Amino acid sequence: MREQAYQSMLDAAAKIQWNVSMILEAKAVEAEKVRNWALNHLSEQAFTSHTELLKESLGIHDSLVDVLDGLTKLENGLAHNLKVVLNREAEGGGMGGFGGGDDQFGNGDLDDGSSSQGMGSKG
Repeated sequence: MREQAYQSMLDAAAKIQWNVSMILEAKAVEAEKVRNWALNHLSEQAFTSHTELLKESLGIHDSLVDVLDGLTKLENGLAHNLKVVLNREAEGGGMGGFGGGDDQFGNGDLDDGSSSQGMGSKG
């Protein structure tokens, strides 16, 4: 039963990855169209000032960066979830089902006070 649940989760993750790849493909086509439009329409003659030209160019750039930022956050979340599933599988359940001593946020070694050598430690 547990293996079927893991298989189902991995299958869902694979389908999400396929959909993300389709989104990226569509965004690449859209970016090419925007590039062509910008090359033909964003010139100094089309705007009354250089500031307006710059604002339009930055608006296009910001929208593309926002899309890529959102997809990056999605991918990071998916990667974290897959690590949790794979750690559970490899460790046979581990502590609290998160394997390897990781807490639910992916932080290693639940604090026992003995190994506080990382950033922000006082010893």
